[in-house]
Amino acid sequence: MDPIYENGAAVVIRPARPGDAEAVRAIRNDAIEHSTALWTSTPQTPAEGAAWLASHLTRGSALVAEVAGEVAGFAVYGPWRELDGYRHTVEDSVYVRAERHGLGVGSALLGALITAAREAGHHVMIAGIEAENTASVRLHGRFGFEHAGTVREVGVKFGRRLDLTLMRLPLERDGDTRGGGTA
Repeated sequence: MDPIYENGAAVVIRPARPGDAEAVRAIRNDAIEHSTALWTSTPQTPAEGAAWLASHLTRGSALVAEVAGEVAGFAVYGPWRELDGYRHTVEDSVYVRAERHGLGVGSALLGALITAAREAGHHVMIAGIEAENTASVRLHGRFGFEHAGTVREVGVKFGRRLDLTLMRLPLERDGDTRGGGTA
């Protein structure tokens, strides 16, 4: 994948590897502890983080962004729902280290993740975003995600009730029916 540049340093997007588990876990745990992006208050243990990443590695649905050899962010997609009728729909997650926000890392990750999901033959990508996370809503909108609805007060974190904004992106291009149909 072509690198982007952040303050002169190349940002390289690459497939995640098992050795990235601790860096990915640290980014996830920071989001758990300091944001409403992940609706849990329980940080992942090293074993949980490794198992979580391993499930994405098995699917081939995990990417990382590196800057100067350090993991600056990650993106994954996974099943939106577990029933087989949803098998062509995936949900994305994109997380960037706090000190790298606003520098294009998230955009590079999301663009590469959409391409990977499209190439894997998925039909639709869903984003479930805490409604007040305007940066994530804008990011997804720039990639063509459309607002599919907001479900009010379905989560709780930091003593607040949270709304969930759903956005969707059709992955099939005109005339492309890979993974689609009625099967």
